[in-house]
Amino acid sequence: MNNSMVNWRDLGKSLSAKDKKFSHLLDVLKHDSGLAIAFSGGADSAFLLAAALIAGVKSILPVTIVSDFFTAGEKERVIRLGQYLGIAPILVPVNILDDVRVTRNTDRRCYYCKLFLFSRVMEEAKKRGIRTLLHGVNLDDLQEFRPGIDAARELGFKMPLVEAGFSKEKIRACSKILGLETWDLPAQSCLATRIPQGDIITKEKLLKVEQAENCLHELDFAQARVRCHGDLARIEVGPDELHRFWEPDVRQEIVEAFKRAGFYSVCLDLEGYTPAASI
Repeated sequence: MNNSMVNWRDLGKSLSAKDKKFSHLLDVLKHDSGLAIAFSGGADSAFLLAAALIAGVKSILPVTIVSDFFTAGEKERVIRLGQYLGIAPILVPVNILDDVRVTRNTDRRCYYCKLFLFSRVMEEAKKRGIRTLLHGVNLDDLQEFRPGIDAARELGFKMPLVEAGFSKEKIRACSKILGLETWDLPAQSCLATRIPQGDIITKEKLLKVEQAENCLHELDFAQARVRCHGDLARIEVGPDELHRFWEPDVRQEIVEAFKRAGFYSVCLDLEGYTPAASI
């Protein structure tokens, strides 16, 4: 066991002695001898996995579904988190674009996508005799339009973070104490959300978006989305970062990178990043 594992486990035990909600979460989790977690590597699932380990659950299976909606950067983060926590996630590749219910990109896209992906998590759990299925939904998520939650519920996935009363803010605060790199991770959403509803989702569009967003990440934009409107890229960043586009060198680097990605035109949304568009 390496020093980092000892450190975060000790911090977790200390936190449970001081924080009633965290202690309650551990009580919720420790009643299971085995459980599978849909592990995306985001703030919520990373915290849930850490809590399950601290609770001492005998058998824990973190399952990461790798699809065309999952970026290379997200995969790298999943692996890093697994190394930090001392547990290797199961990476399961799937062909999400084979499901026309998803690629049609209707207002039910998120539901069908979650049904497709979480069914694979359930299959991996079943192979190992694990019946308890978990995902990292928090109280704030229940206030938004998230049809994927319905699909997860239908498949029997539980929401221990909701049961223990965790908001996103509380998850971030506890994650910081545990030393999880995800504690201040900006809100995440899959690449499919970058394609306007009604437009067919294709691998080509997703690759263009991922490459373009990589440019913005390399330029240290904290919150950024690239909305794909055919050959036009519409950039959304936080309102407090809009001023950076007035810098000629930054603007030129973005335009060149986006054109290399396959976009013909690049525009900036002056309203800034809008979370509602990420569902």
